[in-house]
Amino acid sequence: MTTFTDAFYFDALVWDWIIAVYLFLAGMSAGAVMIAIYLKRNVIQGHPSMNGIIRATAVLAPLGIIAGLLILIFHLTKPLSFWKIMIFYNPTSVMSMGVMLFQIYMAVLFAWIAVMFRTELVRLLGSRLPVVDKLLRWLEGYEVGLDRLLGLLALLLAAYTGFLLSALQTFPLLNNPVLPLLFLFSSLSSGAAACLLFGVLVFKESAHSASVRWVHRIERPVVLFELFVLFAFFIGLYFDGGQSQVAAMAAIGGGFWASWFWYGVIGAGMLLPLSLNAVSSEAVRHNKAFIMLVTSLSLIGVLMLRTFILYAGQMTTI
Repeated sequence: MTTFTDAFYFDALVWDWIIAVYLFLAGMSAGAVMIAIYLKRNVIQGHPSMNGIIRATAVLAPLGIIAGLLILIFHLTKPLSFWKIMIFYNPTSVMSMGVMLFQIYMAVLFAWIAVMFRTELVRLLGSRLPVVDKLLRWLEGYEVGLDRLLGLLALLLAAYTGFLLSALQTFPLLNNPVLPLLFLFSSLSSGAAACLLFGVLVFKESAHSASVRWVHRIERPVVLFELFVLFAFFIGLYFDGGQSQVAAMAAIGGGFWASWFWYGVIGAGMLLPLSLNAVSSEAVRHNKAFIMLVTSLSLIGVLMLRTFILYAGQMTTI
């Protein structure tokens, strides 16, 4: 029987739980941004800066990506040398291209937030930096293009976290072309949950607003498609045979990580929130306590999924 120690510490382990947290935060940031952009363009009436979900995204998206990068930097054996990979790019390295994507994403994200909250920012700065107001007014003329560019970058970032792991060719479970798609939908799931949780509870968005109702509507199809992609992920591994089949059965066929997957990821993280939403009335679904419960379960489920993929994926080598 696999013990807790054996599950988290084994010879083939390269990336540990710290990397799982990094992948979770980066995905949550990207997912929240994609949802916020759609809300801004198609759902919210009035200025988007007044919306609680947009305000939550303006905090969570940059905080998630910065915290994730800091975790990655200090987890390296030589964190003081990290600046080199941010300047010297290697087009053949997935990690190097990912760092470039992070930098562009962060620059566009901060510009997007600054344009949306221009009035508050100018009021905060007063007359000290008039050039900032001029720059933001100029960027407002390209607001639609900024939305589209940031949406594309967020999409790439969500998928990139999967590409990063799928580039590990010696691990058959990770070297899977379906992994970026799985991480994309899990990013949307965690982004939606984080937006709802902080938008309603922290930034006081009405639980009955149009934006909250829209996020509620997309939760179910996103999680259902995530389940479908997860099914396709393991079916592909199983019918591929050889070490891929061994890796799939080692991950979900029994032992510690199989329990983690079936009871944690599938049960508590996906099926329980889906069931609660399905059997609850409209009034209950928009209750703050219910939103906190369901979104917390979804966030924990996505974090458990990233941890499961990372650890179970490294148990079997070619």
